[in-house]
Order: sequence, then C-alpha cells, then structure tokens
Amino acid sequence: MRTPTIAIFDIGKTNKKVFLFDEDYKIRVEKSVQLPEITDEDGFPCEDIHVLTQWVKDSLHELFSLSEYEIKAINVSAHGASFVHIDEKGNLVAPLYNYLKPYPDELKRKFYDAYGGENEFSRITASPVLGNLNSGMQLYWLKHERPEIFKRIKYSLHLPEYISYLFSGKPVSGITSIGCHTNLWDFTKNSYHDWVQKERIQEKLAPIVSSKEVNPTSLNHKEVNVGVGLHDSSAALIPYLSCFSEPFVLLSTGTWCISLNPFNQTPLTEEELKKDCLCYLTYEGKPVKASRLFTGFEHEKEVKRLAEYFHTSVDYYKGISYQPEWAKHHDSYQAENLSLYSSYEEAYTQFINRLVRQQVTSTNLVLHNSRVTRIFVDGGFSNNPIFMNLLSLAFPSIEVYAASVAQASATGAAMAIHRHWNKHLHKADMIDLKFFSSKESTT
Repeated sequence: MRTPTIAIFDIGKTNKKVFLFDEDYKIRVEKSVQLPEITDEDGFPCEDIHVLTQWVKDSLHELFSLSEYEIKAINVSAHGASFVHIDEKGNLVAPLYNYLKPYPDELKRKFYDAYGGENEFSRITASPVLGNLNSGMQLYWLKHERPEIFKRIKYSLHLPEYISYLFSGKPVSGITSIGCHTNLWDFTKNSYHDWVQKERIQEKLAPIVSSKEVNPTSLNHKEVNVGVGLHDSSAALIPYLSCFSEPFVLLSTGTWCISLNPFNQTPLTEEELKKDCLCYLTYEGKPVKASRLFTGFEHEKEVKRLAEYFHTSVDYYKGISYQPEWAKHHDSYQAENLSLYSSYEEAYTQFINRLVRQQVTSTNLVLHNSRVTRIFVDGGFSNNPIFMNLLSLAFPSIEVYAASVAQASATGAAMAIHRHWNKHLHKADMIDLKFFSSKESTT
C-alpha cells in the first residue's frame, strides 16, 4: 500500500527545500539545496531562475520515482516581492530581479507624485515605501526603463505562483502574494489600486484565484491537484489559525522579527507606516496587521563583537541560562563600552534586554485595538531562554509561549489545500508550545 502524500516546495532566499508530507503532516522526505546566484544585466546579484526551474522539475521527477509514496497534490510556499516574467509560450524573458536592488530615485519620485504622494499611497496599499521590495514597482520600472522587455511579457507571476505554473501550466495570481507590501492592492477597496489599470500593468497580471483552490493536472500519468502557491509569511500563519481560535499574535523570528496579528482589522495609520507597519493578506483574503524589526541581523552582528571582546566562540550565547539579576543591572546596553560588564553573560543579557524593549514597542503597534490573549514566538528566538523570559516579563497580562511547527511555511502550504488531498481531520497537536510565566521570570 503506497502512502498518500503531498509534495511541497518551500523556496527561501537562501535555502530551497522540497518535502513529502503524509496525511498526519509528518515529513516523510526532505531535500534541501543552496543555488549559486548570478547577476542581472546591471551586474546586481540575483537568483538564477533557469537553474531554480530545473531544480524544481528534477526534484519532482525524483519524488515521483519513490515507489512507496503516492503524490496526490503539490503546493508551494516561497519568499515574496519577486516576479518571474514569461512570454505567451511560457519562456522566461527577464532575470528574477533581486528585491534588494536599489530603486532609481527619480522614477520613485515620478511614481508617488503621480499617485497621491508617499503617505497617502502607502496608507491605501498598506505598503511602506520600500523600492523593489514593493514588487509592483518592479513592473513600473520595467515599463518605463526596460520597455523592450515589458513588451515581451505575457504574464508576470510572483515566485510561488510561477513554481505552481511549472506543474499546472495555468498562470494565476494568488491573493497572499498580491497582498504583501506590493503597492498593487488597494486595501480600502479590496481590489487592485487604480494605478495598476492606468499604467496597463493589469494586462500583465494573471487572473486572481483563491489560495484554497487547486488545478487538477495530469502528471506522471495520473491526476494531481496543484495548489496555486502562497507567500511564505502568510503560509506560516495557517497552522496557528487552524489550531487556535482565541485572538493571538504570532511573532515570527529570524533575520526579521515580524509580529503578525490576524485579529486586528483596523486600517494602517500614517504613524504606523512610518514605524514599518504593513499588512499581509491571509490565504482567505483577510488583512493581517504586521510590524517588523531587523532584530536577527542585529543579534548576529553583536554576538560576533561579544565573542571577540570576551574571547569566546561566536555561539557561546547558546549555553547561557536566564539569570534575572543580570537583567536588572543597567538601564541600557552599552555596546561601545563593554568594560562595564563583569562577564559575557551579563553583557549578553543586557543586549537581549535592549532587543526585547525594541520588540515590545514593535509588537505593541499590532496589539493596539485587539483582544489578544497569547503571543506565540516561533523561529530562532523561541529557543533563547533569555529572550523568552524577558518578553514574558514585558507582557505580564498576555500569555507568552515558545511555539514550534516543523517547517511552518511548508506545513501551511499543505494545510491550505487540505481537503484536496487529505482524508484525515486537521491535527490539533502539530504545534509544540512551551509557556513562559512572567512570575517565574522575576525569580
């Protein structure tokens, strides 16, 4: 008897992964690869979309050859703000431009001057001004600065939907990709912003479909249900939304620490946008208010400095337990004066104390006006006892949990199309929780 499974491609900026999940959401097969970058026509580093395309096709072929598994469906979670441009025959017509590529100032000014100014436009589209990270701006740039490429484009597909297209042959636009700081979506009208029509960008965008839908496709001589793909941040929320109905905030920690509140429906204010708040859309098309900090990046830099000063290994912090007295010694962390601290442990605890205070300010932006009873922390900082204890102290009236779902984005992509491949009920125990009590954190 072959085990029914779903194949999930989880395409990160660094790691590209593919999984087979069984009907109990247990990972049966996992493969990971890092692909070398190339440069675009301006010499800026970018993903090699040709190599990525080939890896995806080869990986699926390999999975189909595993005789003990029956692949009933395929779905994708991938990073956002990345467009793949194809012609009417499905051929690639441009590089996969890097969202970190600097955006021309003059073109940016021209755009915002034409469409209501930065503040008002950002409010309506729930998108802070982020240059190429607003993926709609990539299409505006192509139209005005690379018209010969723009003319050849039949469809511009966000990366998750492009990977899906490789299997289904059906070009579609998914709501989670459109809704993540793209400058394309008018959150006040719940449709594309007027500029998309006026600039004839809409002609290059495939029809919008629900992220719960599938395209039945014949692959390897059998019918397989192919999901449309999801933006990875929206996908990572799905296991939590499926398991918990009481209002919560998910603090997803990594290079970025993103506070996601799917229970806060209030429109973004100009003040919130200036503090790097934005909105995502869930796979059901509902707004998720979010705030971001570059905390993981800052942590990575600071532990190198601490290791150098105190003559320890870079990952020495991983062995430190939480000691409340170290958190109380100083008002603020003095990065430029490490001689103030008697030990690495004391300095590191003070540094985390500073990060937590910044995190509280950021998370409070999305807590405002909502009845949140729990904060779930997933990712790297959920394994950091100092961070978790200090966070629970900072939110005494909210329950704080370290939470973990094995491969949350990939699991979420599988759950989004659950009914199209899985006969079992959703499992409520797929999330591991560890409670941090604010009372215990003081003693």
